[in-house]
Amino acid sequence: MLIIVTYDVSTETAAGRKRLRRVAKVCLSVGQRVQKSVFECRVDLMGYEALERRLLAEINEAEDSLRLYRLTEPVEMHVKEFGNIKAVDFDAPLVV
Repeated sequence: MLIIVTYDVSTETAAGRKRLRRVAKVCLSVGQRVQKSVFECRVDLMGYEALERRLLAEINEAEDSLRLYRLTEPVEMHVKEFGNIKAVDFDAPLVV
């Protein structure tokens, strides 16, 4: 399944800036950045649940926000891309 992760982490303090880096690292470990605080992640159900747990462990719910969107199949019907896109095709070979 394709998951869209969006977040807004408060960076007014040093702790917030560290949280922001940790949240981005979690997202990068399972997906690709498509905008500054938006990631696309292709995961199975167990991977989705693990990603959610890891992200919830990093954010401060009193200061930050986190959204997870599950796109239903077929994804091509629900995603339109415009402009300079540098996204990785999850279904194509990674090494050419």
